[in-house]
Amino acid sequence: MKSSNFFFFLLTVLISCAGTKSVKSDGWLSLFDGKSLTEWKVGENGQTFTVDSGMIKVNGKRAHLFYAGNVNNHDFKNFHFKTEVLTTPGSNSGIYFHSHFQETGWPSTGFEIQVNNSHTDWRRTGSLYAIRDVKETFVKDNEWYTQEIMVVGKSITVKLNGNTVMEYTEPENVQGNKRIANGTFVLQGHDPNSKVYYRNIMVKPLPE
Repeated sequence: MKSSNFFFFLLTVLISCAGTKSVKSDGWLSLFDGKSLTEWKVGENGQTFTVDSGMIKVNGKRAHLFYAGNVNNHDFKNFHFKTEVLTTPGSNSGIYFHSHFQETGWPSTGFEIQVNNSHTDWRRTGSLYAIRDVKETFVKDNEWYTQEIMVVGKSITVKLNGNTVMEYTEPENVQGNKRIANGTFVLQGHDPNSKVYYRNIMVKPLPE
């Protein structure tokens, strides 16, 4: 190989390696390619979820869309999750974590983080549903905002646009069968009158 060709070859390799490192160095992994739902799985009422212009549009009968892709074999324990969300007036949705696929009904495992800025349900966006609820409205309908969920050990934190709105640590003597464990993420289609959009869905798995 001529020296000039070798130089350009070496330069290409270095640029490629640098680019790869910049993509992966912060640990964020995409759960949605912006084009299809091939890595997601839905049971009943699958028509509730469609892909439109790089977004997941949620509008239709009650349904739940489970992440079933290759990232971490769709099984997460400690993690930092984030997505951009846009709600429309009167809409209700939710983001579940530590859940498992089921064909029908509301998810029986995992926890729901509420997505709701103006629905009749008083539990607002950022609530750890029915466990540590948020009554205040921190973000607006018809505006994109960032929603983050962090689970480390027995602690759960929710941020909206970078601001912490909910923190919860599971007690040792927690009642019932619902406990922080492991599982996948789920997007909720709540009812036909709700229309919510998700984009840039990312996760950073964290050490156990």
